[in-house]
Amino acid sequence: MKIKLYDIAHSRAGDKGNTLTLSLIPYKAEDYPFLCSRVTAEVVKEHLRDIVAGDIARYELPNLPALQFVCQQALTGGVTTSLTTDTHGKSLSYALLEMWVEK
Repeated sequence: MKIKLYDIAHSRAGDKGNTLTLSLIPYKAEDYPFLCSRVTAEVVKEHLRDIVAGDIARYELPNLPALQFVCQQALTGGVTTSLTTDTHGKSLSYALLEMWVEK
């Protein structure tokens, strides 16, 4: 059975220059190990392939519990130089939540 991430988690986005950070926070702490096993940096890179041009690093924050993804070259140059509608990348948190995972 496949589910979308928004069924079990929420996300926040941040930015600095051309770098985007995306957090992935499960609604229930017991879903954190599942997210760690399924939502790798490689899987997120493939899912966001048309958005993120650079590398993606994943950081585990088990005490929160949450995952954080740092996405390089994700904002078409950054807030002060980008001509995109969402120069801060806030809507990209929802793009992450649209990802399908095998439950």
